[in-house]
Amino acid sequence: MLKGELPGMFAVQGQHLTINIDCVYLDHAGSTLSSKSLMDCFAAEMTSMLYGNPHSASSPSQQTAMRIDDIRLALLSFFKADPSEYDLVFVPNATAGVKLVVEAMRALPSGYIYAYHQACHTSVIGAREDSQFSTCLDDRGVQSWLDGTDPFHVVSHMSSARLFSYSAQSHMDGRRNPISWAGRLKRVTADQGERLFTLLDAASLGATSQLDLSSPDFAADFTVLSLYKIFGFPDLGVLLVRRSAETVFDNKRYFGGGTVDMVTCGTERWHVRKSQFLHERLEDGTLPFHSIIAVAAALKAHERLFGSMHRISAHTSYLATRLRQGLRDLRHRNGLRVCTLYLSEPHQAASDETGPIVSFNIRNSCGDWVSLVEFEKLAILKKMHIRTGSLCCPGGIASALQLEPWELMKNLSAGYRCGTESDTLTGKPHGVIRASLGAMSTASDVDRFVQFVQDFFVENTIAAKSSTPRLAINTAAGHLRVKTMTIFPIKSCGGFFIPAGNSWEVRAEGLAWDREWCLVHRGSGQALSQKRYPRMALLRPFLDLERRILRVSLDETGREVALPYVDIPLETDPELFCAESRRIPARVCGEQVHALKYVSEQINDFFSSTLGVPCILARFPPGGRGLDSRTSKARLQKHQRTGWLPSIPGSFPWMPSPPDSDSEQQNPSKILLSNESPILLVHSASVKVLNREIQERGGDAVSESTFRANIVVESLSEEGEDQAYAEDSWSELRIGSVDFKLLGACRRCQMVCVDQDTAERREEPLSTLAKTRRFDGKVYFGAHMRHEKRDGGGATSSLPPMIEVGDVVTVYGGATPGEQ
Repeated sequence: MLKGELPGMFAVQGQHLTINIDCVYLDHAGSTLSSKSLMDCFAAEMTSMLYGNPHSASSPSQQTAMRIDDIRLALLSFFKADPSEYDLVFVPNATAGVKLVVEAMRALPSGYIYAYHQACHTSVIGAREDSQFSTCLDDRGVQSWLDGTDPFHVVSHMSSARLFSYSAQSHMDGRRNPISWAGRLKRVTADQGERLFTLLDAASLGATSQLDLSSPDFAADFTVLSLYKIFGFPDLGVLLVRRSAETVFDNKRYFGGGTVDMVTCGTERWHVRKSQFLHERLEDGTLPFHSIIAVAAALKAHERLFGSMHRISAHTSYLATRLRQGLRDLRHRNGLRVCTLYLSEPHQAASDETGPIVSFNIRNSCGDWVSLVEFEKLAILKKMHIRTGSLCCPGGIASALQLEPWELMKNLSAGYRCGTESDTLTGKPHGVIRASLGAMSTASDVDRFVQFVQDFFVENTIAAKSSTPRLAINTAAGHLRVKTMTIFPIKSCGGFFIPAGNSWEVRAEGLAWDREWCLVHRGSGQALSQKRYPRMALLRPFLDLERRILRVSLDETGREVALPYVDIPLETDPELFCAESRRIPARVCGEQVHALKYVSEQINDFFSSTLGVPCILARFPPGGRGLDSRTSKARLQKHQRTGWLPSIPGSFPWMPSPPDSDSEQQNPSKILLSNESPILLVHSASVKVLNREIQERGGDAVSESTFRANIVVESLSEEGEDQAYAEDSWSELRIGSVDFKLLGACRRCQMVCVDQDTAERREEPLSTLAKTRRFDGKVYFGAHMRHEKRDGGGATSSLPPMIEVGDVVTVYGGATPGEQ
């Protein structure tokens, strides 16, 4: 335990937050300080002192200038940098520091040639685009350079200077590179005619370890760090420049306010830059002086809480070792390891320690990779803060996962982009799970995280192959009926229950009026979702077909709103939509679409005010083409096609997907704004069985509305629960006289954890579903389907197909194991 450790207070990607004590945060950008010790100190100074623009001669401005000078000196001391040898430049973040160096190197008369280490951050790799020539070096490449083999021998005379960049500590796996590399390379290249400059990315190392610029081994010319990764607040970075390398910036062209002593305009155009200190020439414009002043409070609180960076380093090193061992010990019942850890052997010249970063992936008992997306969904559910993906470390990830360029190109062609949900397109993961420890992390945090992985991903039973279906299929007419029907006119808002006795039209895109509208964020263009804005569940729609309006009201007790409801015409009158641009680009489930934007400020203000989100209402009516239309993404899943029967989560061996021979793949169904398919069906028997499992685990039962199904069917027999999950194996069914085609199981996310009556977030039912309904690493519940037109059957051609609550449901086909 560190002195002054406060449980329940952690760094969230460097942000300073106070959080619930039952949260476990395992992706710290660095340590976090007590909000009372830091923020109150900063607030007290802001309310007792008046600070002004430091470029003025007024007393408040001069007070600011003095404080900035003092803090600059204090930070140099914190990094053990002699002010006579180093200058410190404030920048918005570490990337901005890299960019400042790159712009200076680019401005040299003949530019620069560039070498960078394979494990560099994306921001450092980007410097290659401005160089005359660049090369990427792995460990062997750097060692070869140290042994005298010049990586620039072919182009050694084409530039003014050379630049080599590397990370002091990989933010992918915590591997530490030798600080001495910079000095050793300078000595090797001293006789080669062109000066070598070195850029050290110390953002990851500096978060939990002492960066000592006074060390004789330290020789980097430029060093970038992130203050928010160290202190949690403020959001600033610094660039440390060795004074012997300041001449690199002499050719800098742009100048901003406060960086020059004299400027002329008109016929004669010249300027004189400030020359006393480098930072005066590089810190363009007004500095973020309030944030810089906050650094003083951060330094004081950091010292009071932790004493030194060495104590933090020892503490986090112990926790990282504990975490690695805990993950290493996890095994499935068949003996296979659960976690694949990505560990690099420390460099011979480096410390024998690795930074407090643990990167890994998870395999099921058959050796298949568990989806990173599904892992993150469960981590969020359990209030675990981790990071997944490529971590802005493309070289390190490609090396660790043995991803070849052709595989990355194949992933790109298949639609994978940073932030998308597909993460095993080539049978390999293209990202990792990263847990990084900070000063406020505790042993209990580590133990709870290991327990979380054990609870959800360790398989203690073995799947068995069978020749019979797991559940019988009821194909007899009259044994099933429609229990409820619901439409969701506005995507992610509340549902409208179709009253019994009301026949409802079934369209190609689904039930009439279902998900035809959406709310679009004014800034990002993203369609709003309950996953981010759970209060959307409280927006209740009422469809008044006689008056041809959709009335939406806010169902929240005790909240007064200026407008209790809003009426939206059902007509698509062009006057209702913006005349200058009737189509608004929007993104729905990551897919770009064009929608009709409502012009009424009353309508848009109602949704913005009730949700507290700047948004507009948009409509996506049926009948569109191109970006005005969408198609179904649903498909049969492996557990619906294979003879391997699930007895444990994620128990299916990898197998190639079947050929695209299904009719729904050849002729995909049209959808409006639903996620995957025209209609979602849920069996009430499945909900009952799931609720029994939830209650056996000590949780509270959930309502059928939780799953936001369009159609809920129920069994009329006393043994109705025996039908639980039978929908997994259905292929076709008829409701009344209307035929439907089953398209595949519905993949579930955290949205099912939003209570549709209160808009409160909870763990269930996803927590139990993840343990009982996870196949191939993904969680499924319910079935997608579409209306299937039949020649000579179903509704007559003159009338639209109609269904209603109470209609008999007849299952005409069920897929037997192995059947496709």
